[in-house]
Amino acid sequence: MIDEHSFKAIYSYCESVSDQPSEILHQLYRETHLKTLAPRMASGPVQGRFLSFFSKLVSPTQVLEIGTFTGYATLCIAEGLAENGHIHTIEVNPELNYISDKYFRKSGKRDQITSHIGDAKEIISQIYRQFDIVFIDAKKRDYALYFDMVIDKVKSGGYILADNVLWDGKVYLGGTDLTTKSLIEFNQKMKDDPRIETLLLPLRDGLSILRKK
Repeated sequence: MIDEHSFKAIYSYCESVSDQPSEILHQLYRETHLKTLAPRMASGPVQGRFLSFFSKLVSPTQVLEIGTFTGYATLCIAEGLAENGHIHTIEVNPELNYISDKYFRKSGKRDQITSHIGDAKEIISQIYRQFDIVFIDAKKRDYALYFDMVIDKVKSGGYILADNVLWDGKVYLGGTDLTTKSLIEFNQKMKDDPRIETLLLPLRDGLSILRKK
């Protein structure tokens, strides 16, 4: 087994030999650490580069993000948008909007991003789009519900990405708290759903890639 110190060293090495985020993303990441109580909720450089690569491969025209936080992942995904592409991103905490809006404007992507503030369970049903990519990174206990709400809004051949599905290892170490149990159930639900192909990657805190058939 790799201990935590070694894992962090490996992660730092991967970051050092990967392409670096833009200066705007660097500034956003720094401000997130300075001004929020849980900065680790931001995707970070390595996962951010993965989201950028993935988006560039898909070249999406319509993206739904459930959980904006300060907008780091939003801007990474925006790097791969088609020329006429658009992201709808939902954040429940209105106090974070001033940070995300600031950097959406600095990036020049503001016109391609619509920010929704409120409960995702209410907002998703009001967005009438077919999506190429859905990125789920909000309340973990509601992941299964979010999936049920968006699966019919995803195009055939489109993708749903779900973050934090390893939950600091608790999903395989036998955690008994409600969030861990919800994620264990979600992971099994994804494996059993015949409408999708499922790949869970041990990237950062676990990232599931779900392809709609």
